[in-house]
Amino acid sequence: MELGLANKHALVTGSTAGIGYAIAKGLAAEGASVVITGRGQASVDDALRRLKEALPEARATGIVADCATAEGAQLVFGKVPRIDILVNNLGIYGRKPAFEIDDGEWQRFFEVNVMSGVRFTRHYAPGMAGRGWGRIVFVSSESALNIPREMIHYGMTKTAQLSVSRGFAMELAGTGVTVNALLPGPTHTENTDRMRAERARATGVTVAEIEAAFLRDFRPTSLIRRFTSAEEVASLGVYLCSEAASGTSGAALRVDGGVVNQIM
Repeated sequence: MELGLANKHALVTGSTAGIGYAIAKGLAAEGASVVITGRGQASVDDALRRLKEALPEARATGIVADCATAEGAQLVFGKVPRIDILVNNLGIYGRKPAFEIDDGEWQRFFEVNVMSGVRFTRHYAPGMAGRGWGRIVFVSSESALNIPREMIHYGMTKTAQLSVSRGFAMELAGTGVTVNALLPGPTHTENTDRMRAERARATGVTVAEIEAAFLRDFRPTSLIRRFTSAEEVASLGVYLCSEAASGTSGAALRVDGGVVNQIM
């Protein structure tokens, strides 16, 4: 399938590792130029190195900025005046009992996971609309629909992203700019793999046992009965950024392994 991404300019927030990096790599492989963002120079440099090793012809640059803050967003805006594709991937997560989540944590999760995407969309979408073409993807989660008891503050932000992405899609109706939400399920990333490895060492079991227990106790509705890879998630993300997805906007598309136990 021809995705029509050659010579498109893409920006992926929080893209030095995990799903964000996998999407950036997938876009670069299709011929798009990609801007990678991260909070540290070392992580940005390492991501660019890995990308160029995998794709020697890739056109990629990096920006060190905290995209979760208004100041960090402005820094990026100053360096990247125009893009065709925006992937709002930046996000944080973490388990915490519901009654131990204080006001600061609720606000921090909302600021990072929701407001970062709002700021970037608000800045770049009008230019896309003026040029008659654009793609915006919010990386949400199956937790938006299947609220996780162990981290309801995270689930809240992922649900909010569905409303935000649908709302922006409505605002951009008829402009040639599409806005969609991508909903991964349990996914192998560098960070989640590290967390499970630490938990396995602390409890004296294997990582495989940790993953099996998680699927059994927290995501028993999984139909593939395993964690997806970041690359599997990125495949759908790259498609949503493409010319081939021109008929899809305002949608929430799942690559969750069937965790969400509903048809729509």
